[in-house]
Amino acid sequence: MLIFQRKIESKIKENLFKNKAILLFGPRQVGKTTLAKKILEEQKESGYFNCELASIRKHFIVGEPTLLKNLVGDKKMVVFDEAQTIENIGTILKVFVDTYPTIQIIATGSSSFDLANKIKEPLTGRAFEYTLLPLSVEEIRNTKILNKKELMNIMRLGSYPAVAAEENEDRKTEILKNLATNYLYKDVFVFESIKNPTVFENLVKMLALQVGSLVSTNEISSALGVSRATVDKYIRLLEQSYVIKVVRSFSHNPRTEIKKAFKIYFLDSGIRNAVMDDISNLEQRNDRGAIFENFFFSELMKSGALEIFAPTIQFWRTRTGSEIDFITERNGKINAYECKWQKESVSFRDFLKKYPDAKTETINPEKFLK
Repeated sequence: MLIFQRKIESKIKENLFKNKAILLFGPRQVGKTTLAKKILEEQKESGYFNCELASIRKHFIVGEPTLLKNLVGDKKMVVFDEAQTIENIGTILKVFVDTYPTIQIIATGSSSFDLANKIKEPLTGRAFEYTLLPLSVEEIRNTKILNKKELMNIMRLGSYPAVAAEENEDRKTEILKNLATNYLYKDVFVFESIKNPTVFENLVKMLALQVGSLVSTNEISSALGVSRATVDKYIRLLEQSYVIKVVRSFSHNPRTEIKKAFKIYFLDSGIRNAVMDDISNLEQRNDRGAIFENFFFSELMKSGALEIFAPTIQFWRTRTGSEIDFITERNGKINAYECKWQKESVSFRDFLKKYPDAKTETINPEKFLK
């Protein structure tokens, strides 16, 4: 099987042994454990601990760092995998880092809603935080030839490592469907009380159909027969478990620009297609424009994950209907992107009237083959 070099690896290594923990978030099956073990292999006196095992979990008790030290022993670097499964993990690691600052901890977690709530706040100032997402086009290109067929497969089947590494078409499809059915909602169902799983899954399908469009929680709640509060909760859980991402509107002038609207994109276009149970050839699909838009969004996310302060990704729309697919802004610098399946000219005139210093770019699939 192909092994992909993850760009985030060098970022993590730069901050090892600086008396801070390393927190590695990301979806299940995206390669967090593989990456963490790879870093361990390059260090002497290191150890790996799976926090889902009861024999490991019993060493994590609030206020007793020596108990965890007995597990760690004389190791200089340790990985606590699936750390979000440990109750009060943030407080436990905070005390441990303060007590044994020379021991390098790498804690991984596949659900931000549990790991972030229980780790992020207690470890403020005591940890470097990273997010590992599915493979970027550049990471795939560095390992295998990226031609048009391969690019279409990435948009159609996504870029989870196991999917990208597999050459057999049927096997690729099987792996993707397994990811979408067995891993996608695992953390949500484990950590949260989902009273109606069918409603939850139907919501995901509705969101998949609305990729790139404005989302109305009122319309969704009416269609599903549940309260708006339930829809809002489920969307939040899906975002916190790295299935989707809510994209808000960009506005410096609420009088003429839509401010409160939002869109939904999937962190992996293959997962989006699998949820819809449609992984057919893109050239034959009416939604290929939405798929490419989702694909480009995920590439923006992966690029941002490599930066200390990732730029915010938003969209722009006026009350008169003018719209730009994606806007990124950081340190006052604005970039505007419009996604098109075919090469065609796009006018950014209305946007540039309001933001004349912005950089604009039209994106099509050919850009990723250069």
